[in-house]
Amino acid sequence: QVQLVESGGGLVQAGGSLRLSCTASGRLFSIIRTDWYRQAPGQQRELVASVTNSGNTNYAGSVKGRFTISRDNAKNTVSLQMNSLKPEDTGVYYCAAEESWLGVQTRYWGQGTQVTVSS
Repeated sequence: QVQLVESGGGLVQAGGSLRLSCTASGRLFSIIRTDWYRQAPGQQRELVASVTNSGNTNYAGSVKGRFTISRDNAKNTVSLQMNSLKPEDTGVYYCAAEESWLGVQTRYWGQGTQVTVSS
């Protein structure tokens, strides 16, 4: 199994920056991809950014050029650097890890961290 703990959320003014971190523990070698999702009130959860275990990254169009996802294997951490934040970036941000183990793929979720961007 994999356990995920997010940190780094908070309140920031529009135009500001925040850095989220997702620290993983457990069966780390089986993780093939780590994603950041967000969910605004009354909206569906959406994929924000992802990074594979080979370092390939992908971003939602709404955050491209403003957010950067990165991984630190030594610290078992995947971070999301968020710059030029907008009020529409407000939501609960979740870390998710996709595991491939013995032919079975499983997704694990963190508990989420609140990000609020004031105008």
